[in-house]
Amino acid sequence: MRFRFVARWCALAGLAGALGVAAPAASQPSHRLPECKPGRASTKAPTRPAGNSAPKACRAAARVLESGVRMDAVRNTPSGYHHLGAGTGNEWSGVFGRLSVVDSAVRRNTYDFVASRFMVKRDLGNGRIAWLEAGWAETGWAGQARQRIYTFNTNTNSWQFYDQYQLRPGDRVWLDIHTDSDNVWQAWLWWNNRWNLLTAQKLPIGSSAYVEQYVEVHVDSGRPARLKVPPVTVDNVQLRPADRGPARYWREDVDTLTGGAARERTGGFCLDWITHYDTWTAGDC
Repeated sequence: MRFRFVARWCALAGLAGALGVAAPAASQPSHRLPECKPGRASTKAPTRPAGNSAPKACRAAARVLESGVRMDAVRNTPSGYHHLGAGTGNEWSGVFGRLSVVDSAVRRNTYDFVASRFMVKRDLGNGRIAWLEAGWAETGWAGQARQRIYTFNTNTNSWQFYDQYQLRPGDRVWLDIHTDSDNVWQAWLWWNNRWNLLTAQKLPIGSSAYVEQYVEVHVDSGRPARLKVPPVTVDNVQLRPADRGPARYWREDVDTLTGGAARERTGGFCLDWITHYDTWTAGDC
């Protein structure tokens, strides 16, 4: 991820007071899915792919906290940034996998953050990139240093925090981002043993996109410190082929881009590949 991607995290001036309430972001109706009922993090793995036709599929029901700071108002802050993971060198129609949730040493009222997420993106040229990401994040500027499910998309250029899903350290959450034949990109969370639609966005990236899987750590450049991040585990990562064939594990035969050994051991943080590239950990060395 280029440093300009970090910008979406780091404009905190007035952010604590700039969080408003908005309905879940969607560029078209959710196909009349029912609202999701309250529940807890799933302890069972999904048995069917995410989608409107999945058994008991529902849509995020609670109103969503949306950041009032937009991308064009955010400045770059590359200092203290660590980016651990990988991206694909070719295009896919979706990504699916499981992320563990940890309690890190993010400091309140700072630019600190830790996040684990999947992303689909396309470079549109002239410095424009369109993307959708979904995962969990712990930030210093909102959420009282709790871990929270979130999405970000470049249609709204704003964070969506889904506080109806109460995360706890030790939880393992399944997330799915994909598009069907209509090119609407959807982000789904497996929660309460059913697929919950977080957002659906008609993005200008077509029917396939480049995929990323990352753990990100950022330290407030104005308040240098050493953040402690228990290792986050990412596993069961699968890719959906652009030709709509069956999903497959992200293995060594997938064209994959990494930062190399130097970026996998930097700033006291380590990326350890257990199976290239569908099972790995990242956090304190």
